[in-house]
Amino acid sequence: MKENISLKAYNTFGIDARAKFFFELKKREELSSLAHFNSFHDKSLILGGGSNILLCKDFDGLVILNSLKGIELIKEDENEVYLKVAAGEVWHDLVSYTIARSWGGLENLSLIPGRVGASPMQNIGAYGVELKDVFYELEAWDKETEQVVVFNKEQCQFAYRESIFKKELRGKHIILSISLVLSKKPKINIEYGAIAETLKLMKVENPTIKDVSDAVIAIRSSKLPNPKEIGNAGSFFKNPVVDLKLVKELQGKYPSLPVYTVDEKCAKLPAAWLIEQAGWKGKSFGNYGVHKNQALVLVNYGGAKGEDIKNLAHSIQADVFSKFGIEISPEVNFI
Repeated sequence: MKENISLKAYNTFGIDARAKFFFELKKREELSSLAHFNSFHDKSLILGGGSNILLCKDFDGLVILNSLKGIELIKEDENEVYLKVAAGEVWHDLVSYTIARSWGGLENLSLIPGRVGASPMQNIGAYGVELKDVFYELEAWDKETEQVVVFNKEQCQFAYRESIFKKELRGKHIILSISLVLSKKPKINIEYGAIAETLKLMKVENPTIKDVSDAVIAIRSSKLPNPKEIGNAGSFFKNPVVDLKLVKELQGKYPSLPVYTVDEKCAKLPAAWLIEQAGWKGKSFGNYGVHKNQALVLVNYGGAKGEDIKNLAHSIQADVFSKFGIEISPEVNFI
C-alpha cells in the first residue's frame, strides 16, 4: 500500500491528480486482505489502462491498479475457441495474440487503448464490431459479499457503450477476467468506416484478419494522437442516436450530414461531424483543446487540469445542442 501517489502515469490524459492510497493488484488472493482496508468499501477506484477516465481532482480514497495477468484457452472445437483473459492484460496485446493464431473476432477492435477489464464496462466497439459480439462471460469480485461471481452476456446488459457496470452495479465489482468466443473460420467485416478504402490503398484484394487489423491500425494512427505524445482518452463523446424525424429536418439544412440507420425509427449520427460543424475542431485553449485531426478527441498538451477539460466538454455539448438540438454524451468517465 502506497500513499499520496501521483496518477499522472496511470491515465492517458496525463492529468497530475493524486491518490490518497494506491495499491497494484497482481494476485486475486490479495483482494481478501485488501477488503479490510477502510477505503476499499468507502471510496475506491479501479484503474486499468486509465484510457477512459478524466481525473478532475485528487482522489481522496484508494486507487487499485488492476494488473492481473494471463490468457488461457478454455476449450475449442473445429469452428471456435474460448479464451479466458485476465483483466490486467493490455487490450491490443490480446488482439495481436488472437490474430497471430488466426482466431477471428477482435481484428476490428485493434489499437483500442486500455486493459481488458475495462472492455465490458462500456462494451467497447469500433468499425462495426462491439465486444458483445464475441463475449461469453466474465468473472468479478463482489465487493459486498467478497465472493467471485460470474456474469453472462445477458446479465451484463450490453448496449451502445453501456453495460450494467456503468449503471446499477457501478463501483460494486472488480472485474477479474473475461471469456470470449473467437472463430477459427473468420468472417471478414470491412463494411464500416474507411477499412475497405484503406485496404485498396494497401493493394489487398482478399483480406485476412491481419490485413483488417493493419488497416484499422493505419486509420486510427492517422486520426488519433498517441497518448504517449499528447494526453487524450481517444473518442471523448458517443455518437448520438436520434429520431429519424429530426434527421430529416437536419438533412434539409445540412445535405452532407452522414447518417447511419439503426432501425425504422432511429439513426446514428457522427458526433465528430456535429462538433466540427459547430467550429470546435482544432481549437486550442493554452495547454488543452480539441485535436486538429479529429474533433472527437479532447487533448492535454501538457499541464492541463482535469477540470479544464471537463469544462471544455460541457461547452462543446451545450454548443452542439444549441446548433442542432442534439445531446452528445461523453464516453469518458469523470472522476
